[in-house]
Amino acid sequence: MRRQFLNAEQQSVRLLKVGERVRHIISEILARKLVHDEVVSSANILVSEVRMSPDLRNATVYVKPLLGVEEDLILSALLKNTAFFQREVAKRLGLKFAPKLKFRMDESFEEADRIERILNDPKVVRDLSDQSS
Repeated sequence: MRRQFLNAEQQSVRLLKVGERVRHIISEILARKLVHDEVVSSANILVSEVRMSPDLRNATVYVKPLLGVEEDLILSALLKNTAFFQREVAKRLGLKFAPKLKFRMDESFEEADRIERILNDPKVVRDLSDQSS
């Protein structure tokens, strides 16, 4: 069988599609509370993004606990249950190789809040209004 080579655009689309599929699988596992861990099953956890490596063998899963649950506690519980998540993703994904999962806290929400505070600063608002005149 001849091996198919993908161009850069096809490769990036494939990475996005597989990453989104992995995100849906992990989100479903968390929503249905299939993890046998009290910390994980009792928390509402948002899976905001999954970034795949170019060879599809590694996936970085960005999560954010909702309702003020302690992030360090959630992250350590997810890390303890990584093997379970990898097994479930492998079963449902159907790729030749199951991606190795790495869980990380999503810091993009805090970064967006920081940028919003900067843009709402009176000095910045004044400077922006001076430029538009």
